[in-house]
Amino acid sequence: MRHVIALDVGGTGMKAALAGPRGEVLHRARRATGRERGPEAVVAGILDFAAELRAYGAEHFGTPASAAGVAVPGIVDEAEGVAAYAANLGWRDVPLRDLLAGRLGVPVALGHDVRTGGLAEGRLGAGRGADRFLFVALGTGIAGAIGVEGRVEAGAHGFAGEIGHVVVRPGGTPCPCGQRGCLERFASAAAVSEAWAAASGTPGADAADCAKAVDAGDPRALAVWQQAVDALADGLVTALTLLDPRVLIIGGGLAEAGETLFTPLREAVSRRVTFQKQPPIVPAALGDAAGCLGAGLLAWDLLSSTDRMEVTP
Repeated sequence: MRHVIALDVGGTGMKAALAGPRGEVLHRARRATGRERGPEAVVAGILDFAAELRAYGAEHFGTPASAAGVAVPGIVDEAEGVAAYAANLGWRDVPLRDLLAGRLGVPVALGHDVRTGGLAEGRLGAGRGADRFLFVALGTGIAGAIGVEGRVEAGAHGFAGEIGHVVVRPGGTPCPCGQRGCLERFASAAAVSEAWAAASGTPGADAADCAKAVDAGDPRALAVWQQAVDALADGLVTALTLLDPRVLIIGGGLAEAGETLFTPLREAVSRRVTFQKQPPIVPAALGDAAGCLGAGLLAWDLLSSTDRMEVTP
């Protein structure tokens, strides 16, 4: 059976699959990144894992994978196939596409983790059928994916979709990016966790605890939650003004709060829009499988473009 390797590299773990031509998952696997051993060990682990997946496919499906797609965090130069920087993995300017292609002997596509997950949500998940969508992941930080006609826009330099660094509170909390008042300093899961731990006087309390306290009617939690929702709505309205998406998809850890987040968020966005068209604001559908599914789509897209080039006179 013709298939591709799909690999989603995270800060601590890797999720992988062998995917068929219709996106069906034929095999799943997981492995730690081994980042405690340093960036060289992480790269070596990725290469070894991919080689094992290739061998599994050859043994169980009669042929090795036709291509591979890999999603990685940080700054990614997708055109050059370079993992330019990832703070949590410690690497800089890793030519990961060429390294993998050399190891596997097949074409390889390299993508940014959030954009790759957004691609899967747009084609297979909550944005299916929408010609234009915006996917926003609310995790430790905040990042987005801009979907247009079945693809995700990377931008001229690979920075498209970095909505977490839109300044929503000028002069506010310093951000590691060098600005002050960035969206992710107020509305990410990490920011909510920090604010709730301080407000509740409970070190170690996190965003999920805050959401539970909101549901219980705790006024301190309501205040923390509303601050995050208001900041997020400000950032999203800026994005709606610039991009005019058909649907707005919210994923990541904070979205797991469900309607505790979505009901006040829809209301906050509605209060802020004037001439803009407010799209449906919906939860992501694919969960933590999105990155791996998206990596598979990258691989099939690469094969499709290669096939077209081969038949062009």
